[in-house]
This record gives sequence, structure tokens and C-alpha cells, in this order.
Amino acid sequence: MSGYDLPSVHHAEAYLEEEDLNSIRGAKERFKEFLLSFHEGDYNYHYRDELKRRYILGQYYIDVEMRHVYQFNPEISDQLSKYPGEWLPKFEDAAREVADEITHPRPPGEEEVEMIQVLLHSTANPIRMRDIKSTYISRLVRLNGIIIAASGVRVRPTTVTLECSGCGFVKPPQTLKPGFEGLILPRNCDNENIEVGNTRTRCPLDPYVVKPENCKSVDFQTLKLQEAPDDVPVGELPRHIQLYCDRNLVDQAVPGNRVSVHGVYSIRNSGHTKRKTEKSGAGIRYPYVRVIAMEVDREGSGRAGSLIGHMFTPEEEEEYRSLSSDPGVYEKIAKSIAPSIYGYPDIKKAVACLLFGGSRKRMPDGLSRRGDINILLLGDPGTAKSQLLKFVERVSPIGVYTSGKGSSAAGLTAAVIKDPTSNNFAIEGGAMVLADGGVVCIDEFDKMREDDRVAIHEAMEQQTISIAKAGITTTLNSRCSVLAAANSVFGRWDDSRGDSNMEFMPTILSRFDMIFIVKDVHDVARDTILAKHVIGVHMNADIATEEKEGELSLNFLRKYILYCRETCGPRLSDAAAEKLKHRYVLMRSGLRGQNGEKPPAIPITIRQLEAVVRISESLAKMQLLPFAGIQHVDEALRLFQVSTLDAAASGSLSGADEFTTHDEQQLLSRIEAQIKRRFNIGSQVSVHNIVQEFSKQKYPESAIFKVISALVRRGEVQHRMQRKMLYRVK
Repeated sequence: MSGYDLPSVHHAEAYLEEEDLNSIRGAKERFKEFLLSFHEGDYNYHYRDELKRRYILGQYYIDVEMRHVYQFNPEISDQLSKYPGEWLPKFEDAAREVADEITHPRPPGEEEVEMIQVLLHSTANPIRMRDIKSTYISRLVRLNGIIIAASGVRVRPTTVTLECSGCGFVKPPQTLKPGFEGLILPRNCDNENIEVGNTRTRCPLDPYVVKPENCKSVDFQTLKLQEAPDDVPVGELPRHIQLYCDRNLVDQAVPGNRVSVHGVYSIRNSGHTKRKTEKSGAGIRYPYVRVIAMEVDREGSGRAGSLIGHMFTPEEEEEYRSLSSDPGVYEKIAKSIAPSIYGYPDIKKAVACLLFGGSRKRMPDGLSRRGDINILLLGDPGTAKSQLLKFVERVSPIGVYTSGKGSSAAGLTAAVIKDPTSNNFAIEGGAMVLADGGVVCIDEFDKMREDDRVAIHEAMEQQTISIAKAGITTTLNSRCSVLAAANSVFGRWDDSRGDSNMEFMPTILSRFDMIFIVKDVHDVARDTILAKHVIGVHMNADIATEEKEGELSLNFLRKYILYCRETCGPRLSDAAAEKLKHRYVLMRSGLRGQNGEKPPAIPITIRQLEAVVRISESLAKMQLLPFAGIQHVDEALRLFQVSTLDAAASGSLSGADEFTTHDEQQLLSRIEAQIKRRFNIGSQVSVHNIVQEFSKQKYPESAIFKVISALVRRGEVQHRMQRKMLYRVK
């Protein structure tokens, strides 16, 4: 679909009456009058001054609001909406003539006036992609969605000069309509008979060839727009539509951007061969949108509210500020997180911090620090981890849910695909790109392959995805939080086996701000309350539990999260920063600082310090405060203590570089060296025998299991008969 050999298109334009044709003839003069004389009562001629300023800067386009056209003349505004294919070229011709008048005289060598692209912006309500039918063909539409694929920039002619290869006859330049419409070359030469000596000859069939040096061309790009996740019904696949962008609209959006598109709903043929067309059905056309204006969300969640079609009213803002001033807003929000799930107060508070997020910082050197919080839920099955992930997907303004078993590295990050129409490579964003500015929920995180988990390292910390495939080298944004859930290797969590309960590398563990060990504890009193709660949920399934218990509704909580993320970006106060600095130094030195007792000597790194800063900022954001105070730092340290530090202190995460003490690391190294010396390469050894033999040497059984698990994870030994036999391969 590139170059001059575009296939023919059956372009359907709305039927024009005779009076409409007469009005089009005088449309250019009315558009010129609009650009030169429009003002809103202050005699500030916005479009005239803006057109002159941009033309001098070499920016050959002008943004026009449809509401201003309606204020100037409702009739031409209505006609422009109904018949943009006929009226928009007249508008651009008028803009070119106005630019010629207001920029005269121009410097030598710039006598020819450049074409001006008119970008029409509308405040009309967007149309759902599923509601677009054939009645919208050739009319202005507005769509909201996510860009999931983008082609490279190609060249398309606007005027074509044809030359006869037989006699050299040159046809006058022919103008092509915008969009995917191509040019059908004449089969016969217009200068049919020519004299060669005393004989007369005829030019052959299909004699015309294109003269590229005499053609005028523009840049164009095709995008694939997917409907917003909120518009997709449960159980159905999201729908897509192709976008055609040219001139100044090229390279305005990349995969993962949320956009609001204004364009002309058009149709085109498939571009297939005649045989394929006959099989698929003659006369079938495919829709696309010829973009005439585009609004792109470039700041992640910063302007998501305007692009998802929601604007906050003064009454809503007053209600949100009233809630933020409530001293118990933190507890109220935590109780509103998955109210149907009993217990887990600290996990729900951590999830609330994840939904609000910290503040993203841009450094003077161009680098950035992420403000999104990542959480890992690790533990027994049947503890409502997946239900919590599903709730977060629903309550987050932008949420994507995926399962680790059914997701690949390309599905999570980005893939390079081949466009079937042009045979060119294009980029298609994955789950973390589509969740830009929101939350991606990854269930069954332990079922992912290790290579797929490594692929999201950059996305979790740097919040970018770098692509270098098929000659395409680019970087995509993935500014999202990660909420992951995983089970133990043995089905249930076994405290005696320590690090053997999971198969995660320390590189992925250190990227989670909080790691919760979720255990199914056997307690008669707790089990009784839990059973009563679950039975009550099933019996009262149709009753709104949020209103019954006095908690925030799901819709209100989603809007409040969006409002806080848009309007608040807190920083640490001086007192809070000083306290956090002292606590960090004390924790690094192994001292508690308050009661004097000595905790387990578990070092924390700068990543964990930044995690506490992000949690403190999210707590301040819930209250719409500009600075995070000491009370926010204390709560952030408490959440970090009950999650990551408690899990590490119990030995659950020992063995990872971030959480292993020096003495324990020496013990593990000593056991590993003795195992390698004791057994030959290729020998089969029972795990039970290894544990029995090393236990006689007073080695802890948990440390022996950690070493064996580490050897298995590194591929130095292989399982046979489900942990009853080990086979040395290195």
C-alpha cells in the first residue's frame, strides 16, 4: 500500500443535492472570512494571528475548533460535519489563500505558498467503536481508544504526472483524493495516432508510467486503534479499526498511547488479488478512519480523565476534597478495597497505595524515577489472591488483567509484526504497554517461564520497553504498576523449606516494593468468622455490600483515584525526609533505634528506600496533601515491615541477594561446595540420602533444601521422580 500503485477504492460519499453543490462553490470565500475575521468579542483574531505565526515557523497547519465554526456560521458547520470530503479541501484552499495574503511579501525563493493542513477538533461526545455503522460513512466521527500498532512512515503522491512510454505524451497532473484512494491508470494513450515517417502507428495498451520527479507527495502512516477496555463487554474480543494519518499527523502517537481521534469514516477495498477477492465476495469493502485531528495522552495517567470521556464537575470536586479532609479517609479507602474478601487489612492498605501511586520525578539530566508501586502476593492457594487482582482491575481507571501461564514475553511487552497489506514490519504493544498509566495484574506469576519474567525487568524499574528487532529500534512507555500473585512450589507454604518455596530470581524480587506472604493459617476462631462471612456473601449476593457497610462504592472510588492521580503530586517534607534518612542508616547498620533490641541483620538497598518514599507519597496523595509528613513515613515503614522485612526475617526470602545475611551465605556456599565434591558428574543421588548425610554434620535441614533448590534452579542438577532423585549434569 505504499508508493504510486495503490489499488482502486470505491469511495462512498454522501449524496449532494443541487443546492448543496451551489453552496460548496461559495464555501471558500466563507472559510476565508472565518479565518480572517473570527473573534469571541475581544477583537483577538486568533486564527489569523496563529496561521501567520506558524507559517513563519515552517509549521504548515492550523487547529480549528468546530464550536468556533458553529458560532460563526451554523450552516457551514453542519455541512462540514455531513460532507467533509467536499468541504474540507475547500477549507484548506481558503487557509492557503489567507496564508498567502497575511505573509506577503515573503523572502526570495519562497514565492510559492505551501499547502495548509486544517485540523478540525470537536467537543462532541465520542462514539463507541461498536456503534459505528454504515450510516456514518463519509461523516465526521470522534473515537477514543488505544494505539496498539504503528507502521513506518511512507510516501504517497497527491498529484501524479503520467507519461506515455510509446510516444512520450505527458498528461496534465492528476490530483488524488486523500486517504487510501488510488489512481487507475488509463489503458490507452490520449495521443492515439502518431506519425513515424510516412506510416501511422498506435501506442500499446497500458502505456502510461509515472514520472516521480514531477509528482508532489506527502508522508503518511497507518495506525491500529483498539477500543478502550471499559467499552469491551465481558467475554468479547476488543475491536480494532485502521487509522490513516498524513502530513503533520505522522509520528504523533506510538503503541500504548491513549488517543482521541477526529476523522472521516471511510471505506476501502482489501487490496488483495482478484482470486482472493472472488473468494471473499465481490464488492466487500473495509472501513478505516482518515484522521483530521488527534489528541494524545503523553503523560501516562496525567490527563487520562479527559481522554476516557470523563470531566469532573464542581460538585464532584467539592465531594472529593471533603473526603480528603476526613481524618479516617485512609481506613475508609482500605475497607473499600474488595469488601467481599474477609481480612488482610495490611494487604488491602498496600493495594490502596498501589492504586494511588507515588510521584514520578524527572531529573535535570533527563533520567526519571518511577512513582508506581509494585506488589507481589506469594502464598497458599485459596487465599483470594486472584479475586483481589480482579477487583484491582475493575477499580483502576486503566487496568489490564493477564495470566502468567497464557502470556509470553511479547504478549507482556511488545511484538514486531508484519503488516499483510504492505509487507512492512510494525510494532504491536503488549499488556504492559496497554496498561500505561494504570495497573497490570499478572496472575499465576510463578507459572511463567524464566525467560518471560526476565523480559519485564526493564518495564518494572525503568518503565520503558526497548525493541530491537527486524531493523526496528525504538522505546515504548510502560508507566504502570504491577500487581502479581504466585503460589508456592509445593502447593502450600512450608516454613521449614525457606527459599525452596519459590523459584524467583533475586533480580525480579528486588523490583517489588512490597512482598506479602499469604498463608492459610488453621485457627478455629478465624475459620468460624471466615465461614460466616463467605456464607453471608453468597446469601446476600444481590445486596450492595458497599452501601450496607458504609464503604465507598466502586464507581466513586475509581473516580476518586483518578482525581487524586491527576491533581496531586506530593513530595517528602523536610522533617519526613530527615527521619527516613536516619531510619535507613539504622536499618543498614542493623539497629532498631527505638527499643534498643537488635533485629535480624537483613540489609536493605536503595531500591527498598525508594519504595518507602513512594508509599509515603501515595499516603499523602489519598489526602490531597502537597507534602508527605512524618505520619506518612511511619505508616510506610510499618507497611514495609509487615510485608518485605517480615517475610525476609522469617527466612522465607533468604537466599536472595537482597535478603541473605553474610553468615547464612557462607553456610550455603560451604554446603554447596561439599555436595559438588562428594558426588561425581552423571551420578544419580537420592535427595533423602543427601539430607540424612549432611544432617549428621549438624547442618540445618532448611539450608540443605535451599542449596538443592538453587542447584536445580541454575540447571546444575535435574529432578527425577519428583524430588526423590537428583541427576548431576555439570
